[in-house]
Amino acid sequence: MKTFTPRRFMTKRYGLSLAVLLGVCNGAYSEQIGAVDTVFKLLGPDHKIVVDAYDDPQVNGVTCYVSRAKTGGIKGALGLAEDKAEASIACRQTGPISFGTKPLVHQEEMFSERISLVFKRLRVVRLVDSKRNTLVYLTYSDRFIEGSPQNSVTAVPVPAGTVIPVK
Repeated sequence: MKTFTPRRFMTKRYGLSLAVLLGVCNGAYSEQIGAVDTVFKLLGPDHKIVVDAYDDPQVNGVTCYVSRAKTGGIKGALGLAEDKAEASIACRQTGPISFGTKPLVHQEEMFSERISLVFKRLRVVRLVDSKRNTLVYLTYSDRFIEGSPQNSVTAVPVPAGTVIPVK
């Protein structure tokens, strides 16, 4: 029989916390499609505009493409830089549209990514326009205290024969 020790308890506790954190973070993942340099940096990577693709985890056949600025230099290489709040989004039907087993929420965050060391995040939210049978995607950034009003929106019409299941 194993005896209780604080060290064993803490190891299991941290292992469980890590597993829960990874489970929570496992939503839509991004795939970098490409990047273009915008400013040359002698030390560290250049400033860039990156384009990432996000497949909607709840809607098969819809992919969102998000372009955003990525800060380079030494701070960017170390993960200490704060990226700009501007982003652009374009979502398209990339296959037959189908929905998972559970209905969609009227407004749901599809993806969130840290764009500064601590408090700034880039978010992609899916909204359902049931009247027009359309999925609307919005991207914006926010901070713990104050967000940015800069945003971008796009819409994907769902074929007339397909009903969007909403809670």
